[in-house]
Amino acid sequence: MTQEMQRPTTADTGWFTRDRFGLFIHWGIYSLAARHEWVKQRERITDEDYQRYFDHFYPDLYDPKEWAREAKKAGMKYFVITTKHHDGFCLWDSDLTDYKVTNTPWGEDLIAPMVEAFRAEGLKVGFYHSLIDWHHPEFPVDGLHSRRDDEEYIEANRHRDVARYREYLHGQTRELLTRFGKIDVMWFDFSYPDRVWGGKGKDDWGSEELLAMVRELQPGIIVNDRLEIGGDLKTPEQYQPVAWPEVDGEPALWEACQTLDGSWGYDRDNLDWKPTSMLVRMLVDTVSKGGNLLLNVGPTGRGEFDPQAVERLRGMGEWMRLHGRSVRGCTASDFIPPPDCRYTQNGDRLYLHLFGWPFKHVHLEGLAGRVEYAQLLGDASEVKMLVVDPDQRAQNTTMGGLPSGTLTLELPVQKPMVEVPVVELFLKG
Repeated sequence: MTQEMQRPTTADTGWFTRDRFGLFIHWGIYSLAARHEWVKQRERITDEDYQRYFDHFYPDLYDPKEWAREAKKAGMKYFVITTKHHDGFCLWDSDLTDYKVTNTPWGEDLIAPMVEAFRAEGLKVGFYHSLIDWHHPEFPVDGLHSRRDDEEYIEANRHRDVARYREYLHGQTRELLTRFGKIDVMWFDFSYPDRVWGGKGKDDWGSEELLAMVRELQPGIIVNDRLEIGGDLKTPEQYQPVAWPEVDGEPALWEACQTLDGSWGYDRDNLDWKPTSMLVRMLVDTVSKGGNLLLNVGPTGRGEFDPQAVERLRGMGEWMRLHGRSVRGCTASDFIPPPDCRYTQNGDRLYLHLFGWPFKHVHLEGLAGRVEYAQLLGDASEVKMLVVDPDQRAQNTTMGGLPSGTLTLELPVQKPMVEVPVVELFLKG
């Protein structure tokens, strides 16, 4: 958390805090290796050996309209696509490099039809762009580089000039922000200046100038926090914060970025898929702390979403179809939820998400006399409310011993057939 996060911004954040749920897409030639998007770095693969993925990239089943339909059905309202990941491969027809999709067997720009398809479904557009580039001839070798252990290679490339790479980085960012219409989110990744084996940060990227250019080219755009100079958006990755993230004691705009199976890119043999119920709880937990969820899919080398990914997106879509109004437009609540539950709130609507289904009763602290009506959101069936006299003693089938101000909801014994049941509480004015 840095002071820079607090700087005034021209970013249009209203839609972002309303929509709450977006799709991350990590796609590139690493999908042919099918063993994580960092495969080049993890396995110390040379440019020459990595070239086989470039030479065989032909996503003949790519249908961006289908991707956009799946995202919309899942309840997502925006998407962020990796225009270039750390391996340096570009998904659009950049004028500044030959290392791009139009020079693969596929031969066509992938970004333009994707942007068009998602916009047609009403989703806003975000671009991920890596600050790192293990392929670029002027990107200095450091401890994160794919050739970090090759002393002969390092010695032969000591002449590399980060200033020349910085010019390339800024030039490609300019292309992305001038060729595809309005861009709503710019998601840079990432700075690492304090690594003991050497790293890169704001001075290497020219972050101040880069951010100024982004704001000039796309007024209203939301920029994440990975340029090392702050930004509009905090981005905790692969974990759920215990509370609403803050900057200098004030709640920050934030987004949890999460995977379906622990990998961002397509990873064929990774079977660590999160169940739909966990993903729904993750979404609810995020919104209950004032944040958004950016959930990732890594398409295959042929350009399809993995069937396991589709199954989970559709499962979330079915839950969102019934419970979307407990997410969209909602944020954290000042009320304290019962154990194993989360609250979200939108004005006079308070939503109780039951992660664990209790036996018959759930007790809501501080809500006695403050709720005019309660219903299960999934089917709008009434939930009975009662207030137990705090002086009443518990005896046999009579409840007692509840704190003053407690509202008790009487629930059916059987859990509704949804991943996470939600009780909608209509608060009194």
